[in-house]
Amino acid sequence: MAPGARAPAIADVGPYERAVTRATLWSTGPGWHADTGTKGGRVADTTADRFEDHMTAPDAVMWDIEKDPVLRSTITAVALFDREPDWERLVARVEDTSRRIRRLRERVVVPPLRVGPPRWVLDEQFDLSYHLRRVRVPSPGDLRAMLDLAEPLAMIGFDRARPLWEFTLVEGLADGRAAMIQKMHHSLTDGVGAIELALLLLDRHREGDDRPPAPELPPAPPRSPVAMFATAARQEALRWSARAARAPLALGTAALDAARDPAGRLRRTAELARSLGRLLAPIPEPGSPIMRGRSLSRRFDTLEVALADLKTAGHAAGGTLNDAFLAAAVGGLARYHRRHDAELTELHLTMPINLRGEGEKLGGNRFTPARFSVPAGIEDPLERMQAVGAIAHAWRHEPSLALTDPIAEVLDRLPVSVTTGLFGGMLKNVDMVCTNVPGLPDRAYLAGAEVVRQYAFAPPSGAALSVALLSHVDTACVGVVVDTAAVPDHEVLMTCLVEGFDEVLALSGHHAMRTA
Repeated sequence: MAPGARAPAIADVGPYERAVTRATLWSTGPGWHADTGTKGGRVADTTADRFEDHMTAPDAVMWDIEKDPVLRSTITAVALFDREPDWERLVARVEDTSRRIRRLRERVVVPPLRVGPPRWVLDEQFDLSYHLRRVRVPSPGDLRAMLDLAEPLAMIGFDRARPLWEFTLVEGLADGRAAMIQKMHHSLTDGVGAIELALLLLDRHREGDDRPPAPELPPAPPRSPVAMFATAARQEALRWSARAARAPLALGTAALDAARDPAGRLRRTAELARSLGRLLAPIPEPGSPIMRGRSLSRRFDTLEVALADLKTAGHAAGGTLNDAFLAAAVGGLARYHRRHDAELTELHLTMPINLRGEGEKLGGNRFTPARFSVPAGIEDPLERMQAVGAIAHAWRHEPSLALTDPIAEVLDRLPVSVTTGLFGGMLKNVDMVCTNVPGLPDRAYLAGAEVVRQYAFAPPSGAALSVALLSHVDTACVGVVVDTAAVPDHEVLMTCLVEGFDEVLALSGHHAMRTA
């Protein structure tokens, strides 16, 4: 899409397409962008009030369950550039962005006696050289060699005494290209929020965009244990007071509803209870009879398809891009099991459902991980898209999704070992995580280098593998993370995944391409 062009009409109605429409505002020329604070290419200081000073309950739960390393929620992304960025410009831009996005300079501190959720405090010893590094890729300098560098970086846990992000510039790729390995903890933000943050880091022009000076960071207030305890206790008291004040109105509304329609109220209450059961129920064993091992070892790989082709395939089944994406991934795993002469009747999937609304806080997470089973034996790709799509769409309307935050608050109040055990039972027998996120809608640059591709590698969080689609202009970039204990022959798996995408894309007359 050329700068200044209008956003195209989106036929799909999924959250992916709604988010694309939001992101496209970045590339529509002069005019105010409420999310990124850009006006005619200038960045305004509008991000500070879009971050909480404490973790939300869902973020705190993800922070806690990392007591089990298999459940780590590290997000890794890889951006490929057409040339090597200018190192001095890159350092200056990341420094500038870290002053605009205060969260990049904050670390996590847990209040004494765990009174209230973990808090974000300014790191007075912030060292940019720790968070931004540069290395050279070994021979032959291709994408595979670069991914081999990214894998161990993604497996290493964060230093919890520092801000929870690390960028590594990889120089020396073939044809003078370069890459950036971006690693962030999931408690910083989710996939959609991360793309909005990226828009503050990138330029719309190779020579760079004009920006006003970055704001000076205010001095960090004293953070003695006593002061932190008092602040956390006061905020907890205010939260509970607010809930208590709302309780009579909520109870009154519920009572009035029950009086007007007692049968309907009973039916809705029963459905909510069943929905909560579906949301929280443990999975006793994997659906796969062969992908059962779990470890901390990861293998990255990539493939890509034309975004328009994937949408066309979804529309052919009367569905969306997401339906085509899920059906392709499921079909690929079914083929993998047939290669091993293993019977596969159903797969257990985790699919994050985006709950982030317009103008919400950039930091933290606004999604809920829906876990559901899909049939794996449907060979016809059209029928598979319809079946898998119907299940995924039904989950978007589960009544329990409205209770994501209250459920997380309850879980966050439990002992960490209990919460970790509960999530282990919910996640470790999942076969595959599937997620798709709208990426950059138009050409973008960093320190003079154009971003030509961007891949996301979602954390499996206990699953055998994750498959993440991140759009880049007109390309669907697919990143695959494999737990090598579950899938020791990742090359066979990737061949099967490409075939799974090919049979879905055949409905649009095109095919997938292995990129690593």
